Amino acid sequence: MGDTLNRRIGPGLLTAYGVGVMVGAGIYVLVGAVASDAGIWAPVSFILAGLIAAPTALSYSEFSTRLPEAAGEAAYVGEGMNSQLLAVLVGLAIVAAGTVSAGAVLRGGVGYLTHAIEVDQQLAIVGLGLFLTAVAIFGVLESLALAAVFTAIELVGLALVVWAGASAPASPDWITPEPMIWSGIGLGAVLAFFAFIGFEDIVNMAEETSDPERSLPKAILWSLVITSALYALVSWAAVRAVPLEALKVSTSPLALVWETARGGGAQFLSAIAVFAALNGVLAQIVMASRVLFGLGKRNQALGVFHHAHPRFGTPLLATMLIGAAVILCALFVPVAQLAELTSSILLSVFVLVNLALILVKRRAPEATFRVPMWVPVSGLVLALAALSVSLGGLG
Repeated sequence: MGDTLNRRIGPGLLTAYGVGVMVGAGIYVLVGAVASDAGIWAPVSFILAGLIAAPTALSYSEFSTRLPEAAGEAAYVGEGMNSQLLAVLVGLAIVAAGTVSAGAVLRGGVGYLTHAIEVDQQLAIVGLGLFLTAVAIFGVLESLALAAVFTAIELVGLALVVWAGASAPASPDWITPEPMIWSGIGLGAVLAFFAFIGFEDIVNMAEETSDPERSLPKAILWSLVITSALYALVSWAAVRAVPLEALKVSTSPLALVWETARGGGAQFLSAIAVFAALNGVLAQIVMASRVLFGLGKRNQALGVFHHAHPRFGTPLLATMLIGAAVILCALFVPVAQLAELTSSILLSVFVLVNLALILVKRRAPEATFRVPMWVPVSGLVLALAALSVSLGGLG
């Protein structure tokens, strides 16, 4: 085995990967919750959430050109804080968050699947988990190409929802709108912010990306722009077509948009949710295994994971371990509570990455892709604010 990964990914596929990570199954339930706070102004909340995420995304973009490593955030924090111990702890936290999140999503996706076809739930979890792990081992190009197919299926489903909402008769709430209440829009934006978590996974593909100094910033920023526009359109379609009281209490708001606008059932959205779940699981397996590979370069105890398969050019041992852990989480671990912690972990990492960039920029201002100092400062403040809200929700 070697210690280098195959560089097979370009900016287009990398952007599709980023969009796929962010546009997960969450959008299928989050619209109603945001509408509860923001009313018909939910699209404004989603756009505002994208703007809240933007400074941290820009910080990641600069760091990705300074340190194009698979360890991503771990490398950034280690460089900024001058602490390899903190780097390893951050990396392991990212691996744990990704693994638990993938386990929860795998279980949820199989739940959708068992509603559509008769299959043993545990058998489906093991079978799909092994399949996705095998794809991740087989090659990064193959993994991201399959993820792009899953993303395309998701986008088709969301486009159908937008079309249905746009062609439906406008709801009374839309015809006679309530005035904008910025406190409600702000609360909705904080909730919507969690739908944008995922852009940070892009940086962990640095060692498999051709020309990472140019490709990584482009992919991060384009995926954020595309996702913001998509979320705004979907939420606009929902609040336009469905009365707010019905939208607020629905557990499947996008299906409600379809049923209100077109009549009949929306079983196809359940099928699409399965693909969304599989996309999320595959993305997290790929991401977490790359972080573990990168940590192996920085820590002797984890050095066994810093090896690539000689034929496939992927981190074999790291991928096998992550895949097995995801399956075990989905089968046996009460992941609901642990999954709630993943957002808090990632927000804590956002705080550290922004702080690390502030420190690095003071020592070495020049970079291939450079943002003004106010960008990581505002990213730090916004991440701290979102973290306080997240921890308050957990409490």
